[in-house]
Amino acid sequence: MAAPRAIWKGFMKVGSVSCGVKIVGATSEASKIHFRILNRRDGLPVKSAYVDEETGEPVNAEDQVKGFETDKEDFIQIEPQEIKALKLTSEHTLEIGEFVPVADIDTRYLEKPYYLIPAEDASAEAFNVLREAMKNKRVAARSCVVLYQRGREVLIQPFGKGMLLTELRDRNEMVSEATVFEGLKKQDYEADLLEIAGLLIDKKASKFDPSKFEDTYENALIAMIEAKRKGKKLPKAAPKPRENVINLADVLRKSLAKEGIAAKGAKQGKRKSA
Repeated sequence: MAAPRAIWKGFMKVGSVSCGVKIVGATSEASKIHFRILNRRDGLPVKSAYVDEETGEPVNAEDQVKGFETDKEDFIQIEPQEIKALKLTSEHTLEIGEFVPVADIDTRYLEKPYYLIPAEDASAEAFNVLREAMKNKRVAARSCVVLYQRGREVLIQPFGKGMLLTELRDRNEMVSEATVFEGLKKQDYEADLLEIAGLLIDKKASKFDPSKFEDTYENALIAMIEAKRKGKKLPKAAPKPRENVINLADVLRKSLAKEGIAAKGAKQGKRKSA
């Protein structure tokens, strides 16, 4: 099997201790359906091109430059060499700024995962010692790295024989839950509903198993494409969802009966605040 292709190589540094590491992609979209844009008239692929907004003429790659809009239609041009000249430390070094308890991690900020492994055998010992120490302390490391010409805050956690490096979303990207939950009112519920719901959850308890994940939309796309390829009738559209549940108690009890669960000891009539 071919060695994993690194998208970044450098050093992980904790205080005066450092070791060579490399970052390897942990995700792939090779199995996903990808569409090309075609000309409806002749069925041939079309390609995108940058054109001048004023003249409508195509602009060659060598004439294209990044620009930052400071005011309406007023831009500052940024040359590639000017960006490279910044030479951020994080371009070549994962400087560990702090360690945080794994239990304190807000999973909303976790965005894209990568694998982190030793760059060579000479770095393996320091890498493994640090990984095991982090595992024992149940902490994750916070750092910053330059990937694809952008600085990214990352979180590093022990993972199997290596580590998992995850890009973090910026705080300014996150919508505060207070603005979303503000209109939600306090609700009351019957005391026995909690027991009934708990029994239903127990019946469905399982382990986190990604092999059971299914992309139903992707499967529907594949089925449609296969039907069109063979000149067959297209699959039927998915039915519309039913109306919202009105009587939660009845629905829960029916669900229990369907699962073969008897709700024992549930007290009727009591209510509890949510």
